[in-house]
Amino acid sequence: MKAILNDWKFVLLACLTLGLAPYYPEPHILSKLRWVGSGARGMQMKDLADLAVHGIPWLLLIRLFARNLFYAFFPKGSSGKEDG
Repeated sequence: MKAILNDWKFVLLACLTLGLAPYYPEPHILSKLRWVGSGARGMQMKDLADLAVHGIPWLLLIRLFARNLFYAFFPKGSSGKEDG
């Protein structure tokens, strides 16, 4: 499971399919975020669950990007201490 969550191809595919579906008239996640941004009046538990389902792929993408950015600046093998 850990390998799948760190796989760029899987996470991007999840964002482009589940994260954006349904595509017409606008991506579903955008309408949900707009609804939350305007105060989420009338939002029920099923709407929050729907937001979570469509939002998790995007959170995984942000996490993967941040993780790779962190490891680019702080490689796994280095302790940050100088010998001497």
